[in-house]
Amino acid sequence: MTKDDLNNEEYNSYYQPYIDKTEALSLREGLKLKGDATIAFFESIPEDKFDYRYANDKWTIKEVLQHIIDTERVFTYRALCIARKDKTALPGYDQDEYADNSHANDRSVVSLMNEYKAVRLATLILFDSFSDEILLTVGNANSSKLSVRAIGFITIGHEIHHCKVIKERYL
Repeated sequence: MTKDDLNNEEYNSYYQPYIDKTEALSLREGLKLKGDATIAFFESIPEDKFDYRYANDKWTIKEVLQHIIDTERVFTYRALCIARKDKTALPGYDQDEYADNSHANDRSVVSLMNEYKAVRLATLILFDSFSDEILLTVGNANSSKLSVRAIGFITIGHEIHHCKVIKERYL
């Protein structure tokens, strides 16, 4: 199951740029390989760069990493709810409020990396538990249709997007 198997009825068009950034890998392979690449990328950044922001109103690299972590948690919660056919309305979230209240800049890089690794491992285990049938399940999140498998590909693309921004604007 690759991103090419998705149809536009499985996700809001807002997420198309993230899906477009993913490679033609299976969902599980993409989550694993991109996770490994993200770990290697962040571990290659000098520690003194993590508190840098390229403009006063922009996040630090620590805050970007925390945002990636928080977003993956939100997305995987949505995937779990949809997979379990929970009909509860799943709200959106305010990424800026999350960042403002994350205290990422008070944390060590090691602490943030450990959290990223734990969250990605949990994501891999969760998605490994889903059958192909469950991955096709469509629910509603943030007032839009969303499938379990689309959430996985969006997670990958979201991470790729932010790593690219860091490379272009922070380093």
